[in-house]
Amino acid sequence: MLSFRFFPLAALLLPLLSALPAQAQQPASPPLPAIPQLMHEVEEHQKALEKVVENYTYNSLQTTQDLDASGQVKKTETKEHEVFFVHGRQIMRLVKKDGKPLDDQDQQKETERVTKQVEKAEKPEPEQPKEDQDLNVSRMLEIIDVRNPRRGSYRGRPTILFDVMGRKDAKTHNLGEEAFKKFQGTVWIDEADRQIAHIDVTFRDNFHVAGGLVLNIEKGSRFSFDQAPVNGEIWLPSATEGTVQLRLFMVKNMLQRFTERDYDFKRFHVEAEQGKESRVVPEKKP
Repeated sequence: MLSFRFFPLAALLLPLLSALPAQAQQPASPPLPAIPQLMHEVEEHQKALEKVVENYTYNSLQTTQDLDASGQVKKTETKEHEVFFVHGRQIMRLVKKDGKPLDDQDQQKETERVTKQVEKAEKPEPEQPKEDQDLNVSRMLEIIDVRNPRRGSYRGRPTILFDVMGRKDAKTHNLGEEAFKKFQGTVWIDEADRQIAHIDVTFRDNFHVAGGLVLNIEKGSRFSFDQAPVNGEIWLPSATEGTVQLRLFMVKNMLQRFTERDYDFKRFHVEAEQGKESRVVPEKKP
């Protein structure tokens, strides 16, 4: 008797359901792209970005806080830099410390230091040893494995997420790259632009410098890194933050929280002459 009463109800509902507008039905998600090809595109885009960034200058505000065991702030330091690149080398000119401009003496020292760095970067010389090269995101991508791809969003843009883990067998050339091998976390890839939008990782093991005699970064220390589109034409670093538990010279234990905010991006070129101040010159608009 129950089945007899259910059948007319089903016969009534089915035509109504089939007549619903197509947009009321949940569209199927498009298939994920081939992961090896996607990561290859991301690596190539990141390498291209790291070359194009030489056409830009920006300001970077770095804040470092010393914390006590309960996480309360004991000390805060800030530094503001003007950042630019010369032949792949990052040059940072200190312009403010703890919110105050440098005095005349410190400005002169900073000008001399930056000028030497620019002159060194501009001199033609053999290919730079890999152990002396700057750390960059494209190199990190070569050291980590990706797994568990899935869809998501970041800052309102569609992304593809991956769980990542440093490869213990990866060949490295310096301490920074060796630290990449200790990472595990998540990477957000902007699906439209094939650029890294966000990275959030932790150290899954302690990281020792000189066997821990000089520095030990403890397991669980974490940091994140953001990139964002600038002027609708390029993706550039926008923020870095983290909390690090470390021990110096096997004696001093420190808990630090740091943030970096990058802003005021401009196109530029560098003028530098022997014995004179190197400076960033904004491009003139046609």
